[in-house]
Amino acid sequence: MIFSSKKRAETYQKMKEKPLDLIVIGGGITGSGIALDAVSRGLNVAVVEMQDYAAGTSSRSTKLVHGGLRYLKQFEVKMVAEVGRERAIVFENGPHVTTPEWMMLPFYKGGTFGPFSTNIGLLVYDRLAGVKKSERRSMLKPQEALRREPLLKHNGLKGAGYYVEYRTDDARLTMEVMKKAVEKGALSLNYAKVSDLLYDENGAVNGVAVEDQLTNEQHELKAKYIVNAAGPWVDDLRENDNSKKGKTLKLTKGVHLVFDQSKFPLEQAIYFDAPDGRMIFAIPRNGKAYVGTTDTVYEGDISHPVTTVSDRDYLIDAINFMFPDQQITAEDVESNWAGLRPLIYEEGKDPSEISRKDEIFVSKSGLISIAGGKLTGYRKMAENTVDVVCNKMASDEGILFSHSETKNIPISGGDVGGSKQFEIYKLEQIEKGTALGLTEADAKFLVEQYGSNTPLVFDYYKQAIGKNRVLSPVTEAMLQYSIDYEAVCKPVDFFIRRTGGLFFHIHWVEAEKDAVIDEMQRIFQWSDQVKDGYKQQLEQLIYEAKHAQ
Repeated sequence: MIFSSKKRAETYQKMKEKPLDLIVIGGGITGSGIALDAVSRGLNVAVVEMQDYAAGTSSRSTKLVHGGLRYLKQFEVKMVAEVGRERAIVFENGPHVTTPEWMMLPFYKGGTFGPFSTNIGLLVYDRLAGVKKSERRSMLKPQEALRREPLLKHNGLKGAGYYVEYRTDDARLTMEVMKKAVEKGALSLNYAKVSDLLYDENGAVNGVAVEDQLTNEQHELKAKYIVNAAGPWVDDLRENDNSKKGKTLKLTKGVHLVFDQSKFPLEQAIYFDAPDGRMIFAIPRNGKAYVGTTDTVYEGDISHPVTTVSDRDYLIDAINFMFPDQQITAEDVESNWAGLRPLIYEEGKDPSEISRKDEIFVSKSGLISIAGGKLTGYRKMAENTVDVVCNKMASDEGILFSHSETKNIPISGGDVGGSKQFEIYKLEQIEKGTALGLTEADAKFLVEQYGSNTPLVFDYYKQAIGKNRVLSPVTEAMLQYSIDYEAVCKPVDFFIRRTGGLFFHIHWVEAEKDAVIDEMQRIFQWSDQVKDGYKQQLEQLIYEAKHAQ
């Protein structure tokens, strides 16, 4: 499977030649999931994304495949059960991008949670979510909680609940799902913006006008059905379709701060309530610790949410409230990110009743829009959306398709024999990597990043070793692989969404950026003007990652 940014013209051509059943607008986790579900049932599918894959919400979450514990507080029993089942499926199909993470929920005198309610809540959660025995909750006494995380506030600590969440790289998860869809025959392009919807003489939507964001070329693509999975931009397309009424999106912004563990030596993931009652995660990750999220109504530029000084200070205050001995300051923040959650709001209802569920809207023109929902539920959201398409095809044309198969389809990189076999696979690949000259740490990083695609990255590494270039062989191997197999077009694609570097390895980004940009200029034959524009874009984002606005 080649999913290369060098083949864009060819992909446009195929989208026009092939009679398409479905065009998906949006290359986030929802659009990627829809593409995989549809193509695996036998539909001819094309995906167009106006930015890079996962550039919106799907690279800016808390990076957890949640089990849905918080929904117990709202008595959303059905949602907890479904989200728990989905979490297990996501883990089995992509164990390289999903890792079990034991989470501690401390409770304090006068806090939101208490020993009895936490114990009962976690017990019910284990049952509803079908949590495996080895990951079921336990209750910790104060001494044990402090042994596991000595930085916790001692005063008033009454104990803690202990349960498993799953940590992920949201952008890599999205990429691996999209790669699997392409492998199965989907056609997919990033930087392909839908400028207009197209309609037949009866007013039924039957295509999209696309403006290529790299070349400014215009294209018209036709299909039997159009799905709007544009995340925060869903309502823009519904407005274009004259069907934005009743339920609409309300965007909320979440912010996360990243610290080096030398500044914030967190040992244990913690889920705690801030002084104002909002819930905050603090999670250790490969030598870093990240903390979030805020949850504020957002009305700014959808494509470019930023962390404000007040966002940053709110989180720092929350950290110092729960970990008072650390005395974290703004200077300790190594990086940050801000993201938007598109939630569903119904006119006439109280803002507190904004729904976190997903919903599908079908307009008079036939435009199918999917909005809301969570990262964890992406596969089920995709299944429900494709069911709508297949039911329409059955009634319109008498064509019958099978039910969803994605429960049992490993995503790209996930062909490792399931979660139990992944540890064995990882050890085998680390051994192969070190035999090539990689350090054990680099080999481990690569196999956890690429899973069963690691041998391909090793091949690029072998080619890079003999070259006399400024770029380090490991970075060059990841770059070449990401251009040929992950549709990287710009330096920001590589440094943010294919590697997570801007968030978790910002010093590596600063060290390698010039060499990466030079190599990409050589490959893509950019003019100096284009190269300078991409360099400026990356440097601006590095600045914003390091400084609240």
